[in-house]
Amino acid sequence: MYSILLVEDDFNIMEVISDYFTEKGKDSLMLYTAVDGNQGMEMIYEREYDLVLLDIMLPGLDGFSLCRELRKRSTVPIIFLTAKAREQDVLLGYDLGCDDYIVKPFSLAALYAKVFAMLKRSKGLVGNDVLFCGEIKLNPVTYVVTVSEKEIILPPKEYMLLKYMLERKGKVIERETLLINIWGYDFEGNDRVVDNHIKKLRKALGDAGKQIKTIVSKGYKLSDN
Repeated sequence: MYSILLVEDDFNIMEVISDYFTEKGKDSLMLYTAVDGNQGMEMIYEREYDLVLLDIMLPGLDGFSLCRELRKRSTVPIIFLTAKAREQDVLLGYDLGCDDYIVKPFSLAALYAKVFAMLKRSKGLVGNDVLFCGEIKLNPVTYVVTVSEKEIILPPKEYMLLKYMLERKGKVIERETLLINIWGYDFEGNDRVVDNHIKKLRKALGDAGKQIKTIVSKGYKLSDN
């Protein structure tokens, strides 16, 4: 039985997540809730959790501060639930030790799937944490990306694009899906920004850039060759 802590001050969001997770995972998880950062910290000191879902904008102790304090004592997976999709916020979250972001509004099914995928990885129920496809490898723990065993340095958006595509290798990903998940719902640009960053990513990957296939009128697919 997994134990999950949800720290969220919006009662409506807390309620729909609680209802969905309770129904879907009634035989496999126990969801605990806190309405602000201070209560969340108290609950973290009271017991151990297998995963923490953490809002950023919280009364009292905010999500970033709570994440920082939690990382001093635990390696528990942390997923931020946030409307703050600005690049500097995302980078700060990763720097503080969060494992992933999901941007509001989000699909409950997608959140549930992401939570259980992360739980399985953290419990060693799946293979190597390193993501790979063809000559490309990405270590989400160390943030190291290699092509043919040679390390390359990627800017934040290219790194996030590559990680998202590696997690869905072999699947067609629409431009709009990439735009929402990497830039957020409140991004004011259009999906041409995705094309521009894919172009930069392909260039950074060198010969392995050809593994990113353009699917006409749809989006992109990462393949082994």
